[in-house]
Amino acid sequence: ELNAAAAAFMEAAAKTPEEIYNGSCMACHATGAAGAPKVGDAAAWAPRIAQGADTLHKHAIGGFNMMPPKGTCAACSDDEIMAVVDFMVSKSK
Repeated sequence: ELNAAAAAFMEAAAKTPEEIYNGSCMACHATGAAGAPKVGDAAAWAPRIAQGADTLHKHAIGGFNMMPPKGTCAACSDDEIMAVVDFMVSKSK
């Protein structure tokens, strides 16, 4: 079990979905590199969004087409990856 100091450190070290996007995802999802849908491009995201959040989460965590598992954030937890996917979707409807 974590002691209070370790728990406080981990809480402080947690990044927001936007911070993770800016650090790990935008290289492809802001430029369209390797066929990645650009954040904000509703037409590119619509068929992906139509597959449902579970499918998008699974693809982001496990990798899909040119995207490696967890994109370029191998240190991210599955929950962090799902939160980033949800963040990108919210900006792309």
